[in-house]
Amino acid sequence: MQYQGVLKKMATENLETVQYYLDMETDFLNMNQLLNKELEFHFITYECLSCGLEKEIYRQGFCKKCFFETAKAGDWIMRPELSKAHLGIEDRDLEYEKQAQLQPHIVYLANSSNVKVGVTRKNQVPTRWIDQGAHEAIEIVEVPNRYLAGITEVALKEHVADKTNWRKMLKNDIEDESLESWQEKLREFIPEEAKAYFIENNKETSINFPVEKYPLKPKSLNLKKQESYKGKLVGIKGQYFIFEDETVFNVRANEGLVVKIVVK
Repeated sequence: MQYQGVLKKMATENLETVQYYLDMETDFLNMNQLLNKELEFHFITYECLSCGLEKEIYRQGFCKKCFFETAKAGDWIMRPELSKAHLGIEDRDLEYEKQAQLQPHIVYLANSSNVKVGVTRKNQVPTRWIDQGAHEAIEIVEVPNRYLAGITEVALKEHVADKTNWRKMLKNDIEDESLESWQEKLREFIPEEAKAYFIENNKETSINFPVEKYPLKPKSLNLKKQESYKGKLVGIKGQYFIFEDETVFNVRANEGLVVKIVVK
């Protein structure tokens, strides 16, 4: 069987084991069902996720023009502390920014390669944790807008990491931590504006990924450069496919690529 479409971040479902779904336009693949199967990936062309044109992808699935123009790629997305919709100040599209920024946001702790702090919209819990490959996570603050979440993250990352080591995450080189203890330890560093939104007596969420074999030395597949690849799928974690030969492929980092997938 073969499928063709533009790569987009996999949809997920947090069941006993995370279920992964890849939208290939005319087909919606449950990737868990393809574990232990031989897959071929072929790079065909590009398709910008914003304008839909066949233009080389610059970042985040967008062509260069769209990356610098679309509201979906504003600086406030990667740096939520720059959010200004609560002040009625436009970055690129105020209506879009109000919808995205003026809704409940969660500041959380997640453990993927190490304990890290992060921000997400409340309706993206636990999706955001799954995408980062976190095996455990906890909500620590719930605020009414993205700005408050952003300044809280900035304050807390002085005391805890804000990045995931993707190699350690994929090797499953992890330690269990008491995130409740971390939450209490970081409580004093929450900014005054957000202290009232601290979540009391919260519990960790555990996440199990469909991985049968973790790589000892993961090597990243550059499909644009290599153009084609064949391997046996042995796991999925975060937004990565893990293959038997220790090749790993980050679907999120390759959004906007049109690919053909052949299932043997």
